[in-house]
Amino acid sequence: MGNSKEVDTAPSPTNQTEKSPAVNGIIEETADIPVEVPQPDNARGGDEERVVGLPLAQTTSNREIYDRFTKSRKLVIISVISICGFLTPIASTAVLVAIPEVAATLQTTGEMINVSNGLFFVFMGLSPIFWGPLAATSFGRRNTFIASTVFLTAFSAGTALSTNLGMYIAFRMLTAFQGTAILVVGSVVIGDVYHPTERGRALSIFMLGILVGPSVAPLLGGVVITYTSWRVIFWVMTALSGAASLMVIFFLPETMHERPDTFKGLTVGQSAVKLAKLTNPWKMLHPLLAYPNLWIAALAVSSMIWNQYSLLTPIRYVINPRFNLTTPIQSALFFLPPGAGFMFGVLFGGKWSDFIVARYIEKRGRRIPEDRLNAAVILLAVFIPGSMLLYGWSIDKEVGGIPLVVVSSFLQGFSQQIALPSINTYLIDVFQDRGMSSVVVAGNYFTRYMFAAGGSAACLPAIKTIGIGWYSTISAAFLTGAAGLVWLLTRNVFSKEKREAPTEVRRNWIVNVDGVDIDWEDPGHVYVATFGVTAYAADTRNLLSMESGKNQAGYKLIPSLEWKWEIEGFVLLL
Repeated sequence: MGNSKEVDTAPSPTNQTEKSPAVNGIIEETADIPVEVPQPDNARGGDEERVVGLPLAQTTSNREIYDRFTKSRKLVIISVISICGFLTPIASTAVLVAIPEVAATLQTTGEMINVSNGLFFVFMGLSPIFWGPLAATSFGRRNTFIASTVFLTAFSAGTALSTNLGMYIAFRMLTAFQGTAILVVGSVVIGDVYHPTERGRALSIFMLGILVGPSVAPLLGGVVITYTSWRVIFWVMTALSGAASLMVIFFLPETMHERPDTFKGLTVGQSAVKLAKLTNPWKMLHPLLAYPNLWIAALAVSSMIWNQYSLLTPIRYVINPRFNLTTPIQSALFFLPPGAGFMFGVLFGGKWSDFIVARYIEKRGRRIPEDRLNAAVILLAVFIPGSMLLYGWSIDKEVGGIPLVVVSSFLQGFSQQIALPSINTYLIDVFQDRGMSSVVVAGNYFTRYMFAAGGSAACLPAIKTIGIGWYSTISAAFLTGAAGLVWLLTRNVFSKEKREAPTEVRRNWIVNVDGVDIDWEDPGHVYVATFGVTAYAADTRNLLSMESGKNQAGYKLIPSLEWKWEIEGFVLLL
């Protein structure tokens, strides 16, 4: 092992460049971005050298970053953002049971109000183009939350005061534009605060409000519309949003790992120009188009959201005739089974996701983001579409009665909540270390709400044309197709190594120790290191630095969770 070896793939420390990190476990050849990183004194010379490599702050998932907040403080943070996350879904679905009453007041048709609900989701999808990049600037997560909740309060009041259809639609669009900021930045805050092995459970809690809201809100709307005016729905939203604004102001800290000086030294005009460039839609859409794993994950989530709103939006129109219901509150009760499914699913979804990750870490000795997706495949392929088919055809053919409708809609909500945390957490994992998680999550919300808009706007005309049974079949086919793509993603079919010949040595790691190239395959071997070790892994182009001690000693490399090897207290990042 002490002999020097000639290794063609080992890069020189003096001319190393940062390659865009891989989202599928290897380097994406997208750009060469020189980044200077200080290197400690080495045994061959006393002067500090400066070399080019990946900044450690962006390649490491140090525990210290996630231990900045105590467990109790993290609980407060996730509670605040979860309560905020409950608001937008309420705004989107509380009005569903009141569509006939809103239409009558504004002198229009139910179909027109339903189209306005579709436009609501369009603006929810467009919103991340602005809020996602803004949250990644020096404006920060906290200020983004404050701005969005304050505006949400104001525009909810405007909706309640609407006197005509144009005013109603305008304020609904503005409300939608604020609400998605909470969903996008909330997911990113979890990535800031929680270690990757804990994010599944944390994100599952956050998703509880997002997913339960659409099911509980119609019950609120049903109670309101039965006893008073539909406007009260939006006054309640105003009060809740105002309370959320106060909670954010007093209890939510800034969570960014490192706050950039985005607008430092710029005039107001220059800052506005830079903000316009940052919020360029292409900045958000480019990752979705450039990386197959991102658009596949977005499509999988979108299939579930399409299915969810295709289930919830037409309930009053398909349930009331089927079971001869006469009041809004009666049909609103049918929103509870999927909501209960979401609520029970949150107890297991995050744990299931983290369990799958831990199992693959034990199997491989390292964490690969795509492993988490295995937790969602069977649910996407079988349980969610199966429940939708059972629900749709039982109503279409009038079989099974109320119990079958209740059970199938519950199973649908439960299965969806088990699957969603895995995909959402995956999106945070793959780009968290590149400082792009807010942009990636924003792109994901853009696609999901475009599909939510399509599902909510298309469901009533489609059901009237082909029936609830065949419409449910279309939703089930969408889910199954998305499941197939996710399964292929877990098998690295869309990774770079499958698309073109790999240029890196992936398993045969090469490390340079004081000028001697050492080649190993088994991380359990023992190697000798001397004072002032400079090490780099040839296949990742990551420059690695550490000090091993003054005397020669043997150090055993031990697998750890975060794509690194720990050498008796020193961390060698791979």
